[in-house]
Amino acid sequence: MDPDGLPAPGSAAVNVLSEPLQSCGCDPMTGWYRDGSCRTDASDLGRHTVCCVVDEAFLSYSRAQGNDLTTAVPAFGFPGLRPGDRWCVCASRWLQAYEDGMAPPVVLAACERSALEVIPLEILRRHAL
Repeated sequence: MDPDGLPAPGSAAVNVLSEPLQSCGCDPMTGWYRDGSCRTDASDLGRHTVCCVVDEAFLSYSRAQGNDLTTAVPAFGFPGLRPGDRWCVCASRWLQAYEDGMAPPVVLAACERSALEVIPLEILRRHAL
Protein backbone atom coordinates (compact mmCIF):
# COMPACT_ATOMS: atom_id res chain seq x y z
CA MET A 1 0.00 0.00 0.00
CA ASP A 2 1.11 3.52 -0.66
CA PRO A 3 0.76 6.36 1.93
CA ASP A 4 -2.80 7.06 0.68
CA GLY A 5 -3.89 3.49 1.43
CA LEU A 6 -3.96 2.54 -2.24
CA PRO A 7 -2.35 -0.59 -3.65
CA ALA A 8 1.28 -0.08 -4.60
CA PRO A 9 1.90 -0.11 -8.36
CA GLY A 10 2.15 -3.69 -9.58
CA SER A 11 0.56 -5.17 -6.45
CA ALA A 12 -2.63 -7.20 -6.51
CA ALA A 13 -5.73 -5.21 -5.63
CA VAL A 14 -7.87 -6.33 -2.69
CA ASN A 15 -11.61 -5.94 -2.19
CA VAL A 16 -13.57 -4.76 0.84
CA LEU A 17 -13.73 -8.37 2.06
CA SER A 18 -9.90 -8.60 2.09
CA GLU A 19 -9.94 -11.00 -0.84
CA PRO A 20 -8.58 -10.58 -4.39
CA LEU A 21 -10.52 -7.89 -6.22
CA GLN A 22 -12.99 -9.34 -8.72
CA SER A 23 -13.99 -7.76 -12.03
CA CYS A 24 -16.90 -5.33 -11.90
CA GLY A 25 -17.89 -5.46 -15.56
CA CYS A 26 -16.72 -5.33 -19.14
CA ASP A 27 -19.97 -4.53 -20.95
CA PRO A 28 -19.70 -1.61 -20.77
CA MET A 29 -16.01 -1.52 -19.86
CA THR A 30 -15.72 0.15 -16.48
CA GLY A 31 -13.05 1.25 -14.04
CA TRP A 32 -10.54 4.04 -13.69
CA TYR A 33 -8.27 2.07 -16.02
CA ARG A 34 -11.18 0.92 -18.22
CA ASP A 35 -10.17 -2.68 -17.59
CA GLY A 36 -13.35 -3.88 -15.89
CA SER A 37 -11.92 -3.47 -12.38
CA CYS A 38 -12.63 -0.87 -9.68
CA ARG A 39 -8.94 -0.66 -8.78
CA THR A 40 -7.52 2.81 -8.37
CA ASP A 41 -4.38 4.85 -7.86
CA ALA A 42 -3.45 8.23 -6.45
CA SER A 43 -4.33 10.02 -9.72
CA ASP A 44 -7.97 8.90 -9.39
CA LEU A 45 -9.17 11.83 -7.32
CA GLY A 46 -12.76 10.56 -7.31
CA ARG A 47 -11.73 7.07 -6.18
CA HIS A 48 -13.91 5.02 -8.55
CA THR A 49 -13.87 2.06 -6.17
CA VAL A 50 -17.50 1.02 -5.64
CA CYS A 51 -18.86 -1.56 -8.06
CA CYS A 52 -22.59 -1.07 -8.31
CA VAL A 53 -25.44 -2.18 -10.51
CA VAL A 54 -26.98 1.08 -11.62
CA ASP A 55 -30.74 1.46 -11.61
CA GLU A 56 -33.00 4.15 -13.00
CA ALA A 57 -33.30 5.86 -9.61
CA PHE A 58 -29.53 6.18 -9.23
CA LEU A 59 -29.04 7.32 -12.83
CA SER A 60 -31.69 10.04 -12.35
CA TYR A 61 -30.16 11.01 -9.00
CA SER A 62 -26.67 11.24 -10.49
CA ARG A 63 -27.97 13.37 -13.38
CA ALA A 64 -29.65 15.72 -10.88
CA GLN A 65 -26.30 16.05 -9.08
CA GLY A 66 -24.64 17.17 -12.32
CA ASN A 67 -23.16 13.85 -13.45
CA ASP A 68 -25.17 12.47 -16.38
CA LEU A 69 -24.18 8.82 -16.65
CA THR A 70 -26.75 8.02 -19.34
CA THR A 71 -25.35 10.14 -22.16
CA ALA A 72 -22.48 8.68 -24.18
CA VAL A 73 -19.23 10.67 -24.36
CA PRO A 74 -17.24 8.93 -27.11
CA ALA A 75 -14.21 11.20 -26.66
CA PHE A 76 -13.69 9.60 -23.24
CA GLY A 77 -14.71 6.09 -24.30
CA PHE A 78 -17.89 6.39 -22.25
CA PRO A 79 -20.89 4.60 -23.78
CA GLY A 80 -23.58 5.92 -21.44
CA LEU A 81 -25.22 3.63 -18.90
CA ARG A 82 -28.55 1.86 -18.75
CA PRO A 83 -30.27 0.30 -15.74
CA GLY A 84 -28.64 -3.04 -14.95
CA ASP A 85 -25.14 -2.03 -16.06
CA ARG A 86 -22.30 -2.61 -13.61
CA TRP A 87 -20.16 0.48 -13.09
CA CYS A 88 -17.34 1.64 -10.82
CA VAL A 89 -18.61 4.80 -9.14
CA CYS A 90 -16.85 7.27 -6.88
CA ALA A 91 -17.04 6.20 -3.26
CA SER A 92 -18.07 9.69 -2.16
CA ARG A 93 -20.90 9.83 -4.74
CA TRP A 94 -22.18 6.41 -3.70
CA LEU A 95 -22.14 7.51 -0.04
CA GLN A 96 -23.97 10.71 -0.96
CA ALA A 97 -26.60 8.66 -2.79
CA TYR A 98 -26.87 6.37 0.26
CA GLU A 99 -27.42 9.35 2.56
CA ASP A 100 -30.16 10.57 0.21
CA GLY A 101 -31.81 7.12 0.01
CA MET A 102 -30.77 6.57 -3.64
CA ALA A 103 -27.81 4.15 -3.42
CA PRO A 104 -27.78 1.32 -5.96
CA PRO A 105 -26.82 -2.23 -4.97
CA VAL A 106 -23.13 -3.10 -4.81
CA VAL A 107 -21.00 -6.11 -5.70
CA LEU A 108 -18.78 -6.48 -2.62
CA ALA A 109 -16.22 -8.76 -4.25
CA ALA A 110 -15.62 -6.07 -6.89
CA CYS A 111 -15.43 -3.03 -4.56
CA GLU A 112 -11.81 -1.99 -4.05
CA ARG A 113 -10.66 -1.94 -0.42
CA SER A 114 -9.91 1.80 -0.26
CA ALA A 115 -13.68 2.42 -0.56
CA LEU A 116 -13.74 1.60 3.17
CA GLU A 117 -11.92 4.88 3.85
CA VAL A 118 -15.14 6.60 2.78
CA ILE A 119 -17.93 4.05 3.38
CA PRO A 120 -18.24 1.71 6.38
CA LEU A 121 -18.32 -1.97 5.41
CA GLU A 122 -21.62 -2.49 7.24
CA ILE A 123 -23.33 0.05 4.96
CA LEU A 124 -21.92 -1.65 1.86
CA ARG A 125 -23.05 -5.05 3.20
CA ARG A 126 -26.62 -3.78 3.58
CA HIS A 127 -26.63 -2.87 -0.12
CA ALA A 128 -24.86 -5.97 -1.39
CA LEU A 129 -26.38 -8.10 -4.11
